Amino acid sequence: MKIIQAIFKWFLIIFLLLIIGLYATGYGYLVKAVRTIYLTGHKTAYLEDYKKFDNREIAKSTQAQPWAIHKNYNTVSETKILAKENKDLQTVAFLIIKNDSIWFEKYWDGFGKNTPSNSFSMAKSITTALLGKAIQEGKIKSLDQPVGDFFPEYSKGLASKMTVGDLASMGSGLNWDESYYSPFSVMTRVYFDADLKSIMLRQKVTEQPGKEHKYLSGNTQLLAMVIEKAVGQTLSSYLAEKFWQPMGAENPALWQLDTENGIEKAFCCIASNARDFARFGKLYKNKGNFNGTQILDTAFVEKSIVPRFPEYKHYGYGFWLSDYLGKKIFYMRGHLGQFVIVIPEDDVIIVRLGHLKDIEKPNKEHSEDFYVYVKEAYEMLNHDRKN
Repeated sequence: MKIIQAIFKWFLIIFLLLIIGLYATGYGYLVKAVRTIYLTGHKTAYLEDYKKFDNREIAKSTQAQPWAIHKNYNTVSETKILAKENKDLQTVAFLIIKNDSIWFEKYWDGFGKNTPSNSFSMAKSITTALLGKAIQEGKIKSLDQPVGDFFPEYSKGLASKMTVGDLASMGSGLNWDESYYSPFSVMTRVYFDADLKSIMLRQKVTEQPGKEHKYLSGNTQLLAMVIEKAVGQTLSSYLAEKFWQPMGAENPALWQLDTENGIEKAFCCIASNARDFARFGKLYKNKGNFNGTQILDTAFVEKSIVPRFPEYKHYGYGFWLSDYLGKKIFYMRGHLGQFVIVIPEDDVIIVRLGHLKDIEKPNKEHSEDFYVYVKEAYEMLNHDRKN
């Protein structure tokens, strides 16, 4: 018995020394990572991890605008290919919206139309919409305004050339490690650390801004800090006031914070549902207009959904771009395969939320599940037209 007690005692001492060592060396955030992710059986962030973090509420609209239901609602079943994809990738929500009416809708794994889940990087598109609103209101001069106007840390050298538009289009030149599964990357640190602002203001600009696309979550986080400073309110309250309210969102949402009363993780992590996420697809499809109200400047919307860099045709300002099936498609996307896919020429919006994503082949900018969701949605829509 004494031997067991001694072993336990030394184990406890080693464990405490390890914890102290992590904090002493600046890796204390890993303690939170282990507690909130790894000890729950996950290897990375997951759909309902928002429950493990501090959040700020995005109030629901006081004048809800429910989605119209299409006359052929759920009259066509999933194709066999789509059904398999949804099963294999553990989809929790799949919607097809046609002519601004819900045409197909299905949920799995206990999720429903009001169930919140993590947006992950779809929040980048929403943060860029907030930028457009701040420019529209004159609180930010234009896409060309230097970041250094807001944070002197970026007012010298290469950093002085970095604009808010560079951040929104992923062309900042920031030195950033976008590694989701490495516990020591800055990407992991900003997900778990309690002082996101100081981390961001230590990031260096090491490449010429505005020259080429490089997808970095740090861009959106720094952009959010600029927006917050420019508008004088939290991102959550600005989003609620300028978008959630006028778009008639039926449910409140949550935006994950770095700490209690801290700042929003703008590169990710809005907990909402498929129907309310789809509102941003509708807003951009209709060029900033939502049910007769011009919420966002049309010119900003149009600029957002065409390539910023001619040599990289897959990204605009906050939105991914594709010409799959010969159609001009733009979409929001997030970790683990969260999608709001918009095909304006056919008035179609596809929303998919789920636990897993498909592979990304080296010669393609879009993951394989994206192609399946679009192609099989059209198979379903074409079947409806034939009948």
